[in-house]
Amino acid sequence: MDNSGRKKTCCESITDFFTSAKFLIYMGHALSTWGDRMWNFAVAVFLVELYGNSLLLTAVYGLVVAGSVLLLGAIIGDWVDKNPRLKVAQTSLLVQNSCVILCGILLMVVFQFKEQLGELYNGWILTTCYILVITIANIANLASTAMSITIQRDWVVVVAGQDSSKLADMNATVRIIDQLTNILAPMLVGQIMAFGSHFIGCGFISGWNLLSMCVEYALLWKVYQKTPALAVKAGQKEEQQELKQLSPPKDPENGQNPEESSQPLMNDSSEVPKADSPTQPRCFDQVKEPFRTFKAGWMAYYNQKIFFAGMSLAFLYMTVLGFDCITTGFAYTQGLNGSVLSLLMGASAISGIFGTVAFTWIRKKCGLIRTGFISGVAQFSCLLLCVASVFAPGSPFDLSVSPFKDLYTHLVGEATLPEADHSLTSILTSGNATMAAPAEELPPLPSYMSVSLLFAGVIAARVGLWSFDLTVTQLIQENVIESERGVINGVQNSMNYLLDLLHFIMVILAPNPEAFGLLVIISVSFVASGHMMYFWFAYKSLGIRLFFCCSPEQKEEMADSPSHPTTV
Repeated sequence: MDNSGRKKTCCESITDFFTSAKFLIYMGHALSTWGDRMWNFAVAVFLVELYGNSLLLTAVYGLVVAGSVLLLGAIIGDWVDKNPRLKVAQTSLLVQNSCVILCGILLMVVFQFKEQLGELYNGWILTTCYILVITIANIANLASTAMSITIQRDWVVVVAGQDSSKLADMNATVRIIDQLTNILAPMLVGQIMAFGSHFIGCGFISGWNLLSMCVEYALLWKVYQKTPALAVKAGQKEEQQELKQLSPPKDPENGQNPEESSQPLMNDSSEVPKADSPTQPRCFDQVKEPFRTFKAGWMAYYNQKIFFAGMSLAFLYMTVLGFDCITTGFAYTQGLNGSVLSLLMGASAISGIFGTVAFTWIRKKCGLIRTGFISGVAQFSCLLLCVASVFAPGSPFDLSVSPFKDLYTHLVGEATLPEADHSLTSILTSGNATMAAPAEELPPLPSYMSVSLLFAGVIAARVGLWSFDLTVTQLIQENVIESERGVINGVQNSMNYLLDLLHFIMVILAPNPEAFGLLVIISVSFVASGHMMYFWFAYKSLGIRLFFCCSPEQKEEMADSPSHPTTV
């Protein structure tokens, strides 16, 4: 019904939905993530192609991105907290898309004139272009991090208001958009590069980001207009109230404060040194400010009631059990071709969508904290299939082979036969494992039991994984005060990148397929440790009630738990 009590027609309801702030956020997020997924997929391919089918530039780019977010996550979050919402969103949008456009144009120039650039100044011009591409792409990623924090962790909470169910539905819808764009966007840009060229691919991505930036900018402004609560932050409200209380009343006759009217026109000489204070301490304080922000952000994260919940999510990044280049590389060594891998990736995405749907249903039945506990148990149970795959027939797991064999071989420069070199690093450095030529495929294994159990566990675990991820995301949204949302989510991103970086280091230290089973066991151990942290958080919040499904009267469990929500 509308404000006058009249029941809305079907057309009016549909129109209201498509013009609502919630739908506009979905549209803006879909455009943003579509561009991000295309760029993240394409930049890895471009860097491999530029450096002669080597992963060196890709590895450097990944290291720079992870290190930047790790060091600057808290500072970015603090910037999000201390500035108006619209300014943060618009600035992040413009910086991110402008950097991608600039990077795309630079890559087009490099692809078009690579040979000529390589001959200038002994190749230093080309090397400078590589450095610029990685630097600009890293700035784009930092801006994307700020955009993700302000929209997904702040704007969504404000638009949902005090309605926890609406917030859960919005989070689930945003995650479904992420899953779909993660499949479709790389497919589109991959086809463009396959049937066209890398030059055309760079031009398409630059053009897309230019158009998308304009549309997203308009959508952000519409959402801001439709949601008045976005105009004021909690910290800004408190500052304005404090200023009003501290400022004395003005004299109605001359408009001056009583204290100001009684002061002489000339200042006393004793006050001159204060006005002429040295600038060196101030400059030194400005240099120290980022370090203070970094320390304060991590301390604030540590002091949060949801600290163990956030840490549990970060621990899930320390795993090789995901559909990234490491898993596809290992699958290739086990005889799976590109067609099978693409089907498995599609099944994984569908499983993730089921997880987002399951999150909303379980949360309504059992409450938010119990949803995380149930999701964690479901994920860990499915990952036990991966542990079983290590010892199943057809597994290459062999403790008699040193895990550091390939690392030692690469370091000392021992000659290896190309036909026999099937380490994960050699598979990955040969380009995209899913696009290998049939003549280079490995002979079939005597048994596919091991690899079947591995991927069955990985795909099934995605249901619990994404449901658990949404649970922790909403716990952070509801339990972190408004003035600290940015910095806490920035530190959370830093923790995620830190554990993700550690898992790549783990693979570098043990890259041969015979050691992959050991990496699986270590990964499952980290997942188990993460869920034990969440269990401790849930038990502290609910006590023995954690093991009993709540009644309809108890569904809002956070209201009477130690970590009650503090939404807008």
